[in-house]
Amino acid sequence: MGNFKVEKTKNSRRMMRTKVIAGNWKMNNDINGTIELISGIKSILAGKKIDAKLIVCPPFTSLETAKELLKGSDVGLGAQNMYFEENGAFTGEISAAMLKSVGCEYVILGHSERRTIFGETDELINKKVKKALVSQLKPIFCIGETLEERESGTTFDVIKRQIHAGLSGLSDSDMKAVIIAYEPVWAIGTGKVASPAQAQEVHAFIRSELVKLFGAVSAENTVIQYGGSVKPDNARELLGQPDIDGALVGGACLKAESFVGIAE
Repeated sequence: MGNFKVEKTKNSRRMMRTKVIAGNWKMNNDINGTIELISGIKSILAGKKIDAKLIVCPPFTSLETAKELLKGSDVGLGAQNMYFEENGAFTGEISAAMLKSVGCEYVILGHSERRTIFGETDELINKKVKKALVSQLKPIFCIGETLEERESGTTFDVIKRQIHAGLSGLSDSDMKAVIIAYEPVWAIGTGKVASPAQAQEVHAFIRSELVKLFGAVSAENTVIQYGGSVKPDNARELLGQPDIDGALVGGACLKAESFVGIAE
């Protein structure tokens, strides 16, 4: 595909952008499982200095419990979804205010499972991103191509559309609170993973699009995570790429040792 270069050195980039490791629990763990997993994470972190921001994103039913367990720790709390309306007749939905009330600081939006299983459009995701920001929630905005799109050579077209539509109407100031997660759909939960070079190529393209939309300073400061079968044994090489600033972790975040291991 293209050749998108980043002018900053790897070391200067590390100084500018904090590595962010977020665990998307998906539809896993009841209250007991939540207590066990967060207790395990805290136990492993005790006495360790991790050069990364860790975030856990449990199911809605576990957020209150997670908030209590995380008190006094540096681990952030996020949700897996929200709706853009404040309140009303929206059966089964959760508002930004509700997430704030249980201590959430982050929210995952636009995940491929929301796009493909639940039919979420770029336009709907954009409304959610805007609502999150005005509600002082930090969106983890997910983008990524399917295997068919990659094989047909349209990865950059898909990524460009998702970025431009999903971040439409945002300012460079808004982008200070936005984390972008690039998750090739073909690598999510499949055991397949993009090579470091493949991932870096797309991350560099994403950053080049952010330059066009929000300017070079904003683009350089935006954290761009990689997601898709990230594990401790492949994390170091992936996170060593100049434009990969962390990971949105699925299956590997359900065990305390592997989740923390990705950040080490």
